[in-house]
Amino acid sequence: MLCIMISLFFLINSNLISASDEDLFNSGIYHQLHLPGGLGPESIAFDCKGNGPYVGVSDGRILKWKGSGWSEFAIPSPNRNRALCDGTTNPNLEPTCGRPLGVKFNAATCDLYIADAYFGLLTVGPNGGVAKHLVNSAEGVPFRLTNALDIDQETGIVYFTDSSAIYQRKEYILSFNRGERTGRVLKYDPSTNQVSVLHRGLAFPNGIALNKNNSFLLVAEGGTRRILKFQLNQTKYQSTPQLFIQLIRSPDNIKRNKDGDFWIALNSGRAPFRMLLSANRIQDPIGIKLDEEGNILKYLNGYESNELSSVSEVEEHDGSFYLGSAVKPYVGVLQNLTPSTSKASPPSPSTSKASLPLVSKASSILNLSFQGGIWSSTLFLGSLVALLLASS
Repeated sequence: MLCIMISLFFLINSNLISASDEDLFNSGIYHQLHLPGGLGPESIAFDCKGNGPYVGVSDGRILKWKGSGWSEFAIPSPNRNRALCDGTTNPNLEPTCGRPLGVKFNAATCDLYIADAYFGLLTVGPNGGVAKHLVNSAEGVPFRLTNALDIDQETGIVYFTDSSAIYQRKEYILSFNRGERTGRVLKYDPSTNQVSVLHRGLAFPNGIALNKNNSFLLVAEGGTRRILKFQLNQTKYQSTPQLFIQLIRSPDNIKRNKDGDFWIALNSGRAPFRMLLSANRIQDPIGIKLDEEGNILKYLNGYESNELSSVSEVEEHDGSFYLGSAVKPYVGVLQNLTPSTSKASPPSPSTSKASLPLVSKASSILNLSFQGGIWSSTLFLGSLVALLLASS
């Protein structure tokens, strides 16, 4: 199969496209909002008034940034033991304390929806407090790793992912290592309090995002390093996904900005591909910005710094970029400035910029369109391996 695909590269017009050479760190100032306890602010949300950010952390709480510090906004259960849970970073306590991952506000009601890895889909009102449990199973199958969510702001319908029917968050790496495909994409309708399964049999579905007019849904399939596209309409759901884009790093959360473009966090695979990236003068792409057609618009460079060694989400808000993480004790913030006014240095020194030959886009296995600068044979083979993993 690999030989066939190598041959196809030379037979098919690959339509090379150069990605943006703009490095966001060269036009902004980077700083951190350190948590008061716990770690892992995986997802980021702003409320209906634009306040925040709000994040979920390892001790089960939802925290709100108030300009000079964090305050508690919500907890996942009335029975949560504060003496045991507050500030904990122990994964073994997550089933007891909760572990909020995806967070998103309904703009009409100002309610916050929470995808908690252990408690399922939750919601809490504009004033916070104890979250209400909505659903924790579908079709008789309990959620094992409720992960990410997005909301149709017109209907209030919540789309979310359950990454595995076998493994919980504290043992998620086993889902990757064993290649299991029990993940699901689900829909919750608050008007009926009903949940339905839209698609099953996925390899660790993670991030999820609607497009601007709610006509399609993007889902990050971490186990295959793919972004899948599901068409939506009011009368029928197309359950067979299309391949939106193929990556050589595992994607995490997907967030849409106000212009309708998507930021995809590239959260893992940094070490295995360092040689490939170095060979092609690529520094350390940890996030990419795509339009609705899957074209690369910008990329975010991590400079191989420890500060940005785990980026789970890129949230673009009011000209700044808020960076989530599954393991760090802070939210990273990149304030966007024009190059002429920027005096900041990146977290780790860098000597050159490069275009981004990191991502290959394929509408099918026989229609390859590689995006980026000059491809070396090494990086091309790495992309083929990713495609083979996705098609296996």
